[in-house]
Amino acid sequence: MKLEPVVGDDPRDILRALRGALHGAGPALGLGMVEGFPTEVRPGTAVVVTTSGSTGVPKSVVLSRDALTASALATADRIGDGAWLLALPASYVAGLQVLVRSLVADREPAILSGAFTPQAFTAAALTMTSSVGGERVPTYTSLVPAQLSKLLDAADHHAHALAALRSFERILVGGQALPAATLERAEAAGVRIARTYGSTETSGGCVYDGVPLRGVQVRIAGGEVQISGPTLAEGYLGDPARTDAVFLREADGRRWYRTGDAGLFEDGVLRIRGRIDNVIVSGGVNISLDRVERIVRSVPGLHTAVVVGIPDERWGEASVIVASRGEALRRSEAVQLDEARAAVQAEIGPHARPKRLVLVDELATLPSGKPDREAIRRAVAALH
Repeated sequence: MKLEPVVGDDPRDILRALRGALHGAGPALGLGMVEGFPTEVRPGTAVVVTTSGSTGVPKSVVLSRDALTASALATADRIGDGAWLLALPASYVAGLQVLVRSLVADREPAILSGAFTPQAFTAAALTMTSSVGGERVPTYTSLVPAQLSKLLDAADHHAHALAALRSFERILVGGQALPAATLERAEAAGVRIARTYGSTETSGGCVYDGVPLRGVQVRIAGGEVQISGPTLAEGYLGDPARTDAVFLREADGRRWYRTGDAGLFEDGVLRIRGRIDNVIVSGGVNISLDRVERIVRSVPGLHTAVVVGIPDERWGEASVIVASRGEALRRSEAVQLDEARAAVQAEIGPHARPKRLVLVDELATLPSGKPDREAIRRAVAALH
């Protein structure tokens, strides 16, 4: 089967190509393809999404029509059916799934044109009102935490922005952990949020608010979260060794995806504790940067901060907090660092306390909206 690269990231071009690929009438889409990758894929493939994330190593994830459709149907089963607004890049799985859900529901998606701004989002959201048989059609969208935070800031001062947020039956928020303070702000404002967990390899979010979607199974093996079910990718294009290492196949044929995330179940709800490999060794002690970051984000003024590891002459490695100057200036920098260090010490111990707080004009992000942790780490390391 032919794999047709999509040039550019215009969501309308992707939607047109996706319609044919999803219905089996056209070639499979190649999103973000790089030179040297195969151009033939197995029958049933709908999309190959190539992304390097924060590691800089490209991986091309093969997603079948069945997997994408199963994900869309499971989402509708959990939160309901309706019209979707695309506010994320369509070349990434979260944005792609907005288009898939729209096609599966046979509804034309609303598409946010140009750069994401609270004004553009508000205008698009407030023009989505429609009805069928006198009944209002529910509306939905997907965001990353940074987008939601910007919208909540705008809603503090503009009634239209608040009305736009409240107009959605549900807003899916994923791509990274949603800070508790941001979730509390959204809920207090009457915004209906569903926190999602998943990846390109699972056709997007497959666990909502800690509970797997219909058909999805989750287990903890050796502390690692592993996922099975109809939404799993076929593997990595042109990389069978990586496919075999990440997608386990048991004797009964069941496949499990190794997420690389540490997690556990508490009262039947999945809790993610961070990346298994996002650990530094400081003074001979292993420290999870994800755990430190989660604690740091509980400190006022540091709700969107990123914690990275850097070389340290005394301890081998140390952690550094990187925060946006615009958010952090709401409180004294020294007070924020002291509070963050005290919070980390209280929960983990003195060995895990961050060494510094670095303020930047803007946190580097990937096109998907997630923090570009590798770029942030390099920038901080260059300061030393």
